[in-house]
Amino acid sequence: METPPPAEPASSASPPAPVPKTLATFDASYANRVMILLAAIVVVVLYIEGMLIPSLPTIQSDFGIDTAQASLIISAYAASGVALSPVMGKLGDIYGKRKVLIGVMLGYAASVSVTGFSPTFAFMVAARTVQGIGLTILPLGMALMREEFPRELVPRAQGLLSAMFGIGFAVSLPLGSLVSQDFGWRTTYHSAIPFVIAVALLLILWVRESAYRRPEARVDYVGAALLGGGLAGVVTALSQGQVWGWTSGLTLGFLVAGLVLFVPFAIYELWWKRQAREPIIDGRLLRERNVMVTNLVLTVVGLGMYLALFALIYQFEYPAASGGFSGGILDAGIWITPLAGSMTAVAVLASVIVSRVGVKPLALAGAVVTALGFYLISIGTTLPEMLVFELVVGAGIALLNASIINLLILTVDPKDMGQATAMNNVFRNVGGSVGAPIAGALLATYVFVAGPLAGVATHVAFQNAYWIAGGITLIGGLFVIFGQEVLGPSRHAKFANLPQMPRAIRRPRASRDPLPPTVPDESRPATAPALGPD
Repeated sequence: METPPPAEPASSASPPAPVPKTLATFDASYANRVMILLAAIVVVVLYIEGMLIPSLPTIQSDFGIDTAQASLIISAYAASGVALSPVMGKLGDIYGKRKVLIGVMLGYAASVSVTGFSPTFAFMVAARTVQGIGLTILPLGMALMREEFPRELVPRAQGLLSAMFGIGFAVSLPLGSLVSQDFGWRTTYHSAIPFVIAVALLLILWVRESAYRRPEARVDYVGAALLGGGLAGVVTALSQGQVWGWTSGLTLGFLVAGLVLFVPFAIYELWWKRQAREPIIDGRLLRERNVMVTNLVLTVVGLGMYLALFALIYQFEYPAASGGFSGGILDAGIWITPLAGSMTAVAVLASVIVSRVGVKPLALAGAVVTALGFYLISIGTTLPEMLVFELVVGAGIALLNASIINLLILTVDPKDMGQATAMNNVFRNVGGSVGAPIAGALLATYVFVAGPLAGVATHVAFQNAYWIAGGITLIGGLFVIFGQEVLGPSRHAKFANLPQMPRAIRRPRASRDPLPPTVPDESRPATAPALGPD
């Protein structure tokens, strides 16, 4: 029997670890420039996704497919992003996050160009699968941004970035919907190409290469392929089950094949690949309690959010007789903006108060508020009610996203940040890749069987989607209880004025030091987090 590869010793070619930024040493002008550019990238990507979501019923009609099949447009993008995120994150750690991010942006521009010319539904799904490389942009950018800000300013920077998601949706949904309704969804794709190329050029001109590099690291292509293949099988079964039949050989075959692939994936990642210390799901990082908690919360919350958003767009555009609101693409784009506006405002507020209040109280509040919002939407009967209830959902999502990510960012060693944020992106988009097909399956199963609305989803389908989304969001949010707080009143008062104090003076228990050492410490294990929780 072949033995697993031996663990590799640390390479002598690895560059010395840079000194983490402090309030006294960081370049505020450059750090803010990186954050603004990353925010612009988020807006451009959300412009494309923002126009696509309200256009789904039209795309469904153009290609003659059902609701469950249409969900593949979303889930194929998310599933490929899951497989590509850890690969790109590791390449960023090896070759430099700036180089890899520029390559990703150019690849994303090419795939966006191709998607707009899709002649068939199968071609569009394939193009969207390639376009999933866009999901690797955010973790690479977050890793770059984290390196430039001192610990004290990271929560505010992360909160402002979360606010850009709301701003991006608030701008992209009505604007993209307007272009799609007047000129077609293909034109919206074409109109985005210059902006994608422009931000890629700004990356080349404005951003310096990351100081944190791991040239000895190896990319886990096998693990990525097994994970992507497993997700593809499950997503395909959920998306096509209504067409093929839920008990048909094809549906069950794809479902079983997808689930079976997770077995060798787990064996390879948790045992075999662990021996080489470079797995795609890094057990070393997952053993950090805050990393595991962040990943679990965002997986479940992402599933609920994608499930509910998919259902909400269809409800806005479906006829009133089925519980919908008979809107067009533009109407749906405008009606979803209260959620985006609420996300923006609350994310900004959360970024200001999270350092003093703490991550866990805000994240728990966010889970409760989001679940409440989904329940209210499920019982909403008029458009004004739905718009008001969207504000509740947006506020809850913003509280969750702007707070929970700090558990990971303020725990992981900066040299592992590319890998950690990429792994977090894997977990987040696993939920997203499954959420859309679940919603599609519900909307394709609970339908009118006769009359002029035959084949159209009933109001029960929408209610079930919102109830499921609310329940899993609440349950997922409760996982944050098991995390270790990294912010809050005691930490703010104790450490706000001590960013440069030597560790031996600041606190003798080095293994639980919440701030990075300002001088190299050869006794510190290479795998210990430089920003550990208390």
